[in-house]
Amino acid sequence: MSETKVSIIMGIYNCEPTLSMSIDSIISQTFKEWELIMCDDGSQDNTSAIARKYSLLYPNKIKVLTNDKNEGLNFTLNKCFQITSGNFIARQDGDDISLPNRLEMLYDFLIQNPAFSIVSSKMIHFDEHGEFGISNVVQRPTKNDFVYGTPFCHAASMFKRSAFLSVNGYSESKYLIRVEDYDLWSKMYAKGLIGANIEDQLYKMRDDRNALFRRKYKFRINEAIALFQSYRRLKISIMYYIFILRPLIIGILPSTIYHFFRKKKFVTHHKHFDN
Repeated sequence: MSETKVSIIMGIYNCEPTLSMSIDSIISQTFKEWELIMCDDGSQDNTSAIARKYSLLYPNKIKVLTNDKNEGLNFTLNKCFQITSGNFIARQDGDDISLPNRLEMLYDFLIQNPAFSIVSSKMIHFDEHGEFGISNVVQRPTKNDFVYGTPFCHAASMFKRSAFLSVNGYSESKYLIRVEDYDLWSKMYAKGLIGANIEDQLYKMRDDRNALFRRKYKFRINEAIALFQSYRRLKISIMYYIFILRPLIIGILPSTIYHFFRKKKFVTHHKHFDN
């Protein structure tokens, strides 16, 4: 077995139809010094059975944990981290796909640019109809980029183990569910750590075009709470505090207006891309 350099942590929940494709995309990586730690967060389908099948096929590479009940992604990812061995931690979701050179490019960036503790990339958004957008990114985010939300695509990211430990991992408050990544990055930036986004499209995110509009309002409240906490932590100018209301306003927008603004997230927005 080769030395583990990158540990991939994945919380899985009711992703039976997509999990095999997601895991296969990791197995097919050009970078081979990885391990995959999955934790089933109380799934009610065959998600856990699929994960354990892979752990039997690749016992030195893949480990599976189980929560007794649904705990949320922040708790679940912290649990995965506890048994990792790599000096670099990567994320992936059980319904997404890593392009073959994803781990290699992110790892090489962090090795060649030691001043950075976080790296992510552009994502290709897709659904059952095909690819429909490419996420926009700021190449070198500063603390002011936290005003508008998370500056890094969480599922596509890789970060240093030491950086994660320096902020005690993901905050497990129930008020930070669904915004655990934004909180993590802001804690790192408050410590003086920085990150980067590379222009390459290395990750495919399964993205229901209507999912964000259907998000429960309590999670929009969580987002507002996370923004407020991060503004204070990062000493953001009070003139920007009006943006704390943004997720609350989005939650009551008519769908047509919501979708108009959502399109601006993407560098490219097509009805369908040919693969």
